[in-house]
Amino acid sequence: MNKSILLTSLKPHKFIAVSFQVRGLSTENDYTNLAAYKRGTGGRSSFNGVVATVFGSTGFVGRYVCNKLGKIGTQLILPYRGDNYDPMRLKLCGDLGQVFFQHYNLKDEESIRKAIKYSNVVINLVGREWETRNYKFNDVHVDGARRLARLAREAGVERFIHVSALNATEHPKSVVLKGGSRFLSSKYLGEKAVLEEFPNATIFRPSDIYGSEDRFVRYYAHHFRRNFHAIPLWFKGEKTIKQPVFVSDVAAGIVAAVKDPDTAGKIYQAVGPKKYLLSEIVDYFYRVMRRDQDPGYLRYDMRWDPLFQLRVTLCGRFSVGWPIANLHWEKIEREHVSDSVESDIPTLEDLGVALTELENQIPWELKPYTAALYHGFDSEEPFPTPAPPKVLL
Repeated sequence: MNKSILLTSLKPHKFIAVSFQVRGLSTENDYTNLAAYKRGTGGRSSFNGVVATVFGSTGFVGRYVCNKLGKIGTQLILPYRGDNYDPMRLKLCGDLGQVFFQHYNLKDEESIRKAIKYSNVVINLVGREWETRNYKFNDVHVDGARRLARLAREAGVERFIHVSALNATEHPKSVVLKGGSRFLSSKYLGEKAVLEEFPNATIFRPSDIYGSEDRFVRYYAHHFRRNFHAIPLWFKGEKTIKQPVFVSDVAAGIVAAVKDPDTAGKIYQAVGPKKYLLSEIVDYFYRVMRRDQDPGYLRYDMRWDPLFQLRVTLCGRFSVGWPIANLHWEKIEREHVSDSVESDIPTLEDLGVALTELENQIPWELKPYTAALYHGFDSEEPFPTPAPPKVLL
């Protein structure tokens, strides 16, 4: 008898059991495994069999990851804290019934269990760039990451993806702060904690990430980061090597890892295609913004500017919850740590990601900060294209 005729002739409550038997699933537990129901032809209105819980979905990288996951038919469970309007825009990542929200607290295990109960993939994007009264670096990057990994393992989650940081090490080399970056130290300990609880976790180590609403490009464009037209950098930025990466490329790498089971238990470095001196990057930003010819524009050594150092201290000490312009000493420290890319650890290119070059994206990101933005439309002499930054070989 034709299988389709057999299935349509059954009573509704037996249809599910027979349909699973046709797929080769026979146990009672398999009957209730909704992830086995792959349906649709792809896209946001389909279901690809992946139910993903994305912690940190309302953050900078999280929005891109959720969008790309929803685009391929992933059901999304998005934990959030704070106001329920914060994750509202993420509802558009999937069609009706594809995106669910769950209020949680990183220290409340019961709320975390509810968020991962039905998922086969958990992605941890939770992080803090500065400490608050409620959450220190270790609370988020170590204890929180360990808690998520442990509960995911106990819930039977198949894949756990954790985002760490490039240059994460137990004892970071000091550049500005005595003892080095506590952020990078906590990220290293967080990696160890995750692998202890979930040995097959996939870990990403991104460098400085740029994109819309980032804290890299806009950080240097903010007037609080400069003194009038002058830019203070440690050793003028001429001893710091950076390899920034576009946020969409990082999200594409995470999605590729979700789709590829062979990435389980591996570490990936999420870095851009080219290396630059920090001084070259900042000069290029100001060429794009057409502010490099402003009277008084220069880069100078931050070490000899006590007034700017006082500004950094005051911004970090008296800002309530959010440092003005993201200016604080931990940021200054990590800003001047050179990116160290290890040759024996795979990168985003090994996941098939076509990397975006800095000079192809930055003009778009800096449009709101560009001087005389509309000058070229009616002028016979439009502004020349800014020279790209010099690449380190």
